Amino acid sequence: MYILDQLARLLDRPFFPWKNVLVGFSLGQFILEGLLSLRQYKVLQRKEPPKVLEAEVSQEVFDKSQEYGRAKAKFGFVSALYGQIQNLAFVYGDILPKFWGLSGRCLARYFPSRFQGEICQTLLFVFAFNIISTILSLPLSYYKTFVLEEKFGFNKQTVKLWVTDMIKGQALGVVLGTPIISAVMKIIQKTGNSFFYYLWIFTIFVQIFAITIYPLVILPLFNKLSPLEPGELKTGVEALAKKLNFPLHQLYVIDGSKRSAHSNAYFYGLPWEKHIVIYDTLIEKSDPEEVVAVLAHELGHWSLSHTTKLLLIAQAHMFYIFALFSAFVNNNSLYQSFGFHKEQPIMIGFLLFSDALAPMDAIVKLLMNILSRKFEFEADNFAQKLGYSTKLAQSLLKLQIQNLSTMDADWMYASYHYSHPILTERLGALGWQGGKVIDLKSEDSKEPVKAADREL
Repeated sequence: MYILDQLARLLDRPFFPWKNVLVGFSLGQFILEGLLSLRQYKVLQRKEPPKVLEAEVSQEVFDKSQEYGRAKAKFGFVSALYGQIQNLAFVYGDILPKFWGLSGRCLARYFPSRFQGEICQTLLFVFAFNIISTILSLPLSYYKTFVLEEKFGFNKQTVKLWVTDMIKGQALGVVLGTPIISAVMKIIQKTGNSFFYYLWIFTIFVQIFAITIYPLVILPLFNKLSPLEPGELKTGVEALAKKLNFPLHQLYVIDGSKRSAHSNAYFYGLPWEKHIVIYDTLIEKSDPEEVVAVLAHELGHWSLSHTTKLLLIAQAHMFYIFALFSAFVNNNSLYQSFGFHKEQPIMIGFLLFSDALAPMDAIVKLLMNILSRKFEFEADNFAQKLGYSTKLAQSLLKLQIQNLSTMDADWMYASYHYSHPILTERLGALGWQGGKVIDLKSEDSKEPVKAADREL
């Protein structure tokens, strides 16, 4: 507490140019990520695949993957620039104090007196602000879904489903956000400068609650889960789970194909009751042994305690954020720099604090990606020791091709952005020698062909 108190005094200096400092942080991160993207764009202009993939990837597939990567890179730059312009407009247009004041006036005019106060004003501010942010993001969201992804054959959504998802998301945010935000505000108001201890404990319970209700309430609003039908795949997955003492409770197939052609698989649940979810697109485009190999990798994360380690790191990071926020929550110069001269709303303070934390978050992101890539190699090695080396390599190749994922990356860009090693690194670690290629032009064919079209 002493250190945090001293830090609070150090940071709360009269006339400190917080606005310019935070804008500087934002612009600095934008420039850094832009330069990294330019480095990656040069990689995406290469005409030949990496040597390790030459026998696996046809020129046609590689060219299409590069084209898709360049399209996403261009979209990413435009999206980042659009966000940066919005941020500058919000800061120098004093949107935050104006919108906060408007929220208060709406409460006073249209709501009974019992709904007055900072908590209710915060709820109205957050939900209205979120709706406006969503509306501002609509053009880019529409373009990404119905132009970019559509062009490369990945989009399976209709406009109706896209709109319905947004409405459900907003409604869910109100239903779940109201009690959570109210509780957070009340904790900070009632517990003084030591609020971060209580807030941290509260968020742990919120996470447990979210894990519990996710499959029962949230997921069914967006997707349909169906039990995996009996057969070779179910038998293989259940045998693998039993061999590893994985507490498998239910094995599901999710209808991911109604939104995208991309494939995936994951597990979730409490420590004593886990559920495995496999995308229908993965089952459709892979043979059962390859799907089991992918799950061997995923269960490797569980067996090697990667999920537990990441969870503990996340909790420590959350505690650090809340503790550091306690040094900002009453910072007069921070509020005044952004036009709040008569009041210091807690939510506004947290938003500004998040911007101040941007440089540190970039470092944390880099370190977490380094750790995540290490865990991915370890999970691949785990699957390899179980005898799935060849099938896992084949599955990685299939997924890479089916998803048109980038087949090479600039090392600086990958270090900053990628939580997974690139394909060539994973295949090298698995000892893949190549030799099997799948013809993507014939989805039903499982026969090896010439080095024509392969699956990543």
